[in-house]
Amino acid sequence: MSIRNDEAGQNGGRPGGEPGLQNSAALQLRPSRRPLGSLYSGNVRAVVARGLKATWGSNWAIMASGFVEPVLYLVAMGVGLGALVGTVEGPGGSEISYIAYIAPALLAVSAMNGAVYDSTWNVFFKLNFAKLYQGMLNTSLGPLDVALGEITLALLRGAAYATGFTAVMGLMGLVTTPWALLLIPASVLIAFGFASFGMGITSFMKTFQQMDWINFIMLPMFLFSATFYPLSVYPEPIQWLVQAMPLWHGVELLRQISAGVFTAATGIHVLYYVVMIVLGLVLTTGRLRTLFLK
Repeated sequence: MSIRNDEAGQNGGRPGGEPGLQNSAALQLRPSRRPLGSLYSGNVRAVVARGLKATWGSNWAIMASGFVEPVLYLVAMGVGLGALVGTVEGPGGSEISYIAYIAPALLAVSAMNGAVYDSTWNVFFKLNFAKLYQGMLNTSLGPLDVALGEITLALLRGAAYATGFTAVMGLMGLVTTPWALLLIPASVLIAFGFASFGMGITSFMKTFQQMDWINFIMLPMFLFSATFYPLSVYPEPIQWLVQAMPLWHGVELLRQISAGVFTAATGIHVLYYVVMIVLGLVLTTGRLRTLFLK
């Protein structure tokens, strides 16, 4: 199912409005008969189909550019700086090459980038300029449909980045264990956590200057989440701050999977993202309901 209108959205699904969704969207259960009332109609696929069509038509080159940055870091830091660093201590205490140490971390960064770019800047345009969500919510769609649809689009982008980056790791000989197959679903989990919060936070943003805060937060998180060096190099107070960052949990999770070393901390990292996803969905759904279903 797809939305047939442009980025600005159209009214649809109600008498007197122009059709914005395929007929199946209008045939969903009435709000009073839905399991979640007016929040969810069970037609997430309409939002996803519309987003995929728009992305394929105009944004594929921008999407490709977001994949390149972590790959360049991997080559520049892993090959260049790695020749000077030598080996470092990896998960489980084993010695691994520096490039093998930073590759899973940059994979987490790649998943984060894909999810954040899609759930922030794209959402910002649709929310404040295209007025797309108003049109969607004038149909039978509920705010949870819209939230899950947009987050799914961000997940697809994060999964595409993660798959491509994992392929690059394989070509460079950095995939050394069958457990590495779990890197992609784990990256999707990371992307899900960032995407669910990204859309909710973006709903508060009204200007481009406010959107700059997203990059202001992402850059230090990228640099100080033990991406390029161990957590132990920081003073203890800074270590606690780093461990509170979501990217650090993603970095550590993928490092453990890449090495095939699993501990109780692995479950903690996964649980961190599960909680992050739930809270993000609650925030995003609540914000859409507040903005458009008054």
